[in-house]
Amino acid sequence: MAVADPIARLVKELARLPGIGEKTAQRLAFHVLKAGPAYAQALADAVTGVVRDVRLCSGCQTLTDRDPCAICADPRRDPRLVCVVESVPDLVALERTHEFRGRYHVLHGALSPLDGVGPSDLKIRELLLRLEREPADEVVIATNPDVEGEATALYLARLLKPAGVKVTRIAQGVPMGGDLEFADQVTLARALAGRREL
Repeated sequence: MAVADPIARLVKELARLPGIGEKTAQRLAFHVLKAGPAYAQALADAVTGVVRDVRLCSGCQTLTDRDPCAICADPRRDPRLVCVVESVPDLVALERTHEFRGRYHVLHGALSPLDGVGPSDLKIRELLLRLEREPADEVVIATNPDVEGEATALYLARLLKPAGVKVTRIAQGVPMGGDLEFADQVTLARALAGRREL
């Protein structure tokens, strides 16, 4: 069945989203049409707003609409305890455990030479500069327990240990090859409690 050009264009754009195939994109497009103009405008405003208002926190490099972000600005958080994560969804997953009371640093990826991702492609330089400005007693490395995450953890440990920083790694318990974003809260809480020095 042929559809009007605006519908086809919407389906095409929705299908570019991760995890959205053409059939799902088509269902979403027809849902937007059925929901009416007010919903379509609210959705468009939300998409425009996120692109316009969200930026990186100058402290931890997370996505935020204000600088510093709420976590960096919270005086109850321990600034001398920093948890390094690969992505913002990983930070969100750790926050759901309510176990970590320090601050974070988001790398925005992991080392992956096969994919052309090296240290300069990550927010490692920003981490080092931050630790010069605000020294930490401990840096917890909470990268994913896969090959790239382990390589990133070892690389960071080699950089940070000579500076006299205690470097720990979250404990195993999160399955190898898994993503922190999808781990349950109990597993993540145990992994944080059982972290070990690298």
